[in-house]
Amino acid sequence: MENIESLIIDIARRARTASLELATLETHKKNAFLEQLAEALLAQTNAIMEANAKDLAAAKQHGLSQPMIERLTFTPERIAKMSEGVRQVASLPDPVGEEIERMRPPRGFDLRKRRVPMGVIGIIYESRPNVTVDCAILCLKSGNASILRGGKEAFHSNMKLSEVIEATLVANDINPDAVQVIPTTDRAALNVMLRQDDTIHCIIPRGGEGLIRFTVENSRIPVIKHYTGICTVYVDTEAEPELAKSIILNSKTQRPSVCNAAENLLLHQEAGAQLPAIAKALHDAGVELRVDAAAKAMLTASGLPLVDASEEDFATEYTDLIISIGIVPDTQAAIDLINAKGSGHTDAIVTQNEATARVFLNGVDSAAVFHNASTRFSDGFEFGLGAEIGISTDRIHARGPMGLNELCTYKYVLHGRGELKD
Repeated sequence: MENIESLIIDIARRARTASLELATLETHKKNAFLEQLAEALLAQTNAIMEANAKDLAAAKQHGLSQPMIERLTFTPERIAKMSEGVRQVASLPDPVGEEIERMRPPRGFDLRKRRVPMGVIGIIYESRPNVTVDCAILCLKSGNASILRGGKEAFHSNMKLSEVIEATLVANDINPDAVQVIPTTDRAALNVMLRQDDTIHCIIPRGGEGLIRFTVENSRIPVIKHYTGICTVYVDTEAEPELAKSIILNSKTQRPSVCNAAENLLLHQEAGAQLPAIAKALHDAGVELRVDAAAKAMLTASGLPLVDASEEDFATEYTDLIISIGIVPDTQAAIDLINAKGSGHTDAIVTQNEATARVFLNGVDSAAVFHNASTRFSDGFEFGLGAEIGISTDRIHARGPMGLNELCTYKYVLHGRGELKD
C-alpha cells in the first residue's frame, strides 16, 4: 500500500507541474500534437488491436457480460473513428484565454472574465479504452493535465494507448506528465487518487452507477458525473409511424450498452395502433419487451413474448437488449413519468406537432431533449465538440456532453490605473 500511495502522489504532483506549463502552451503546439497523435493511432492500429486482444481474452475467461465486452472491443473502424475525433478536436477553437465577459464596475476598472484551464483532471472509467484518448485530447486542448485510471478489464489496451500518447508528447516537446495513465489495477490506487485534493482539481467518473457512487462518496475532490442513463422515447399521437419505429429501433438497438441508449418507450394512448409494428421490430432485433398492463392488452393478439413490467423497470438502466414499454394518457403524463423515473440524461419525443414538441422539450427536466431524433445523438462527437470527456446530469458548471469549454473555469483579469481602496 505504501508503494501505491507514493506512486499516485508522485503522479499527481508531476501532473500539477505539467498543468502549469500547459496553461500557457500555444494553440499551434497543441494542435500539432493532436494531428500527429491522429496519425500515430492509425499507424499503431495493429499493435493496439494486439493489446486489445489480450483484454478480450481475459474478459471472456472471467465471464464478462456481452455488453461489457462490446464496450471493450476495438476494431480498425473504431480506431479510425477515434483518430477522426482527435483531428476534430484539433480543428476546434482553443477555449483558453477566451473572453467570456467584459465588465464596467462602478470604480471604472477594465474588468474581464476569461476562460482558463481547471488544472489537473482525474478521469476514472471502465471498459471502453477509447476513453483514454478522448479524455487525454480534450484535457490537453483545454490546457489541463490528465490522470487516467481505467478499469482492469482494459488494462493492456489503455497502457498501449498511453505509450502512443507519451511518444507523441515527447516528439512535440510537451511535458509527458501532461497525460498519465495509472499503471496498476490495484483498487487502492483509486482511493489514494481521490484524496489528492491539493494537486487534482476535478474528478470525472465514467462507468456503472456503483463506480460513480463510490467515487462521489470517497472523493475529497469535486466530482462531475451522471449516475445512470435512463433515456426515454415518447411516441405522440401525431407521430409518423415509420419515423417512430426507426427512431426507437436506433435508440435501443444501435448500441444498447451505452448510456444514451433508450431504456423506456412511452406511447400516447391514441398512438397505440403503432405499438404492434414497433414491438415486432424490437422483438425481431432481439429486444426483450417489458410491458405495462395497457401495452400488454394492445399486444395480446401479436403473439410476441411479453414480460410484465414493474413500476421500478421504468427507472432501470438495462444497458442491454431490454426495453420497458408503457401507455400514457397524454404528453403531460409522459413528461411526469420521465421526470419521476428518468435520470435527467436524454429523452426524445416523436411527433409532427410542433406545439406538442415544444411542451415536451420545455417540460422534461433533462440535460438533453430531442425532437424526432434518436437518443444516441446525445454525444460530444455528434454535437461537434470533438470527443467528449463525459456526460453530466449535474446542475452546476457543466450539463450534458462535456467538451472543451466545460473543462475550463475562469479568472477575473483587472486592469487599473493606480486606484486604491478607500
